[in-house]
Amino acid sequence: MTPPRSGTRAPSRGERPNLDNLTLSRKEGLRAMAEAPPRKKPELFTLKQLSDLDEVGRLEYEHARSVWHANLGPIKTPQLASVQEDLWDIITSNQQDGDKAKGAVAVDAFPGLGKTTAVLSFAVKYHQQEIKRSGAFTAAGHERWPVCRVGLTSNIGMKDFNRALLEFYAHPGRKTGTSALFAQRALDCVLECETKLLIIDDLHFLKWKDKNGTEVSNHFKYIANEFPVTLIFIGVELESRGLYSEEDSRGDITLAQTARRTTPLTMEPFIVNDDKHRHQWRTLLLALEQRIVLSRKFPGMLADGLSDYLYIRTTGHIGSLMTLINRGCQRAARTGAEVLTQDLLDQVKLDAGAERARKSLAEKFNHRRMTTKPRHGSKKKPA
Repeated sequence: MTPPRSGTRAPSRGERPNLDNLTLSRKEGLRAMAEAPPRKKPELFTLKQLSDLDEVGRLEYEHARSVWHANLGPIKTPQLASVQEDLWDIITSNQQDGDKAKGAVAVDAFPGLGKTTAVLSFAVKYHQQEIKRSGAFTAAGHERWPVCRVGLTSNIGMKDFNRALLEFYAHPGRKTGTSALFAQRALDCVLECETKLLIIDDLHFLKWKDKNGTEVSNHFKYIANEFPVTLIFIGVELESRGLYSEEDSRGDITLAQTARRTTPLTMEPFIVNDDKHRHQWRTLLLALEQRIVLSRKFPGMLADGLSDYLYIRTTGHIGSLMTLINRGCQRAARTGAEVLTQDLLDQVKLDAGAERARKSLAEKFNHRRMTTKPRHGSKKKPA
């Protein structure tokens, strides 16, 4: 059984752990995220109720809603729902006996589209389902860890990758040993803890053409063949970087084994080229409205008053949108505005990618070549 790290403990039932201090590269962090009780939404106070709070009460309230606004997601967008449905199809179909290799998944999308959020949200649900069905311990008495996650770094080698696997499980042999020995210890952890999903994040950091990249890429094939897990890769432009193809000794591109075993999934930004997609954008904004805790908020604050503006600022990227709303809510609460307006959001700085695309997109809206407003009625059912 993998031991707990010193200074860590599982939170008691009903106690919400300090999630701002977790890391998903370790099992305790993943468990804390998966098994934490639902975050409690702060009460929506009127302006008078806010003014009636004493100094300590006001500080506690502002901290509570600041943390709330920083964690408004995930929201079940059509993109997230589609990826998770595909993941359930693949994972539940990967219940072959251990002598058969399981199909892998590659979630490939540009930054800011929610791919990691979608996979981690799925991982949480899978962890919860497996623990509920089979219990927190295996029949042999080991801790059950249904999901393992490893994040890649630049120039990572095979030994570094195997050590990261052992670090996740807090294996006592993670400090010393050869690469092959680390791999065997990692396999022992997977078997003893009955891990079923191995998530490999930031795969685009891997440099396939150098020595380390080739070693790790081949190691993934070994894991797919020998470990009874489903591999879920997450990254950016994975096909062009070489995930599905490899060079042989003569430099010729050949079809990689990975290509036949890996199902590519992707996530797209929101588009507003027809009413169906405009309704999806509006539904997202209505869902966000419901989660916002500002005293002067009102129905339609986002979906009616700021719909075009929010699309122009974020170009339909869910990551940029969530950042803009979060920072806007922080400023609105701190300054006493207690409402989101265009003037307030204009003061909020956003990522460089969104700001670069903002000007050209604004021209299309100004010339009425684009709009986020549905032309045939408004659906008000939030996500």
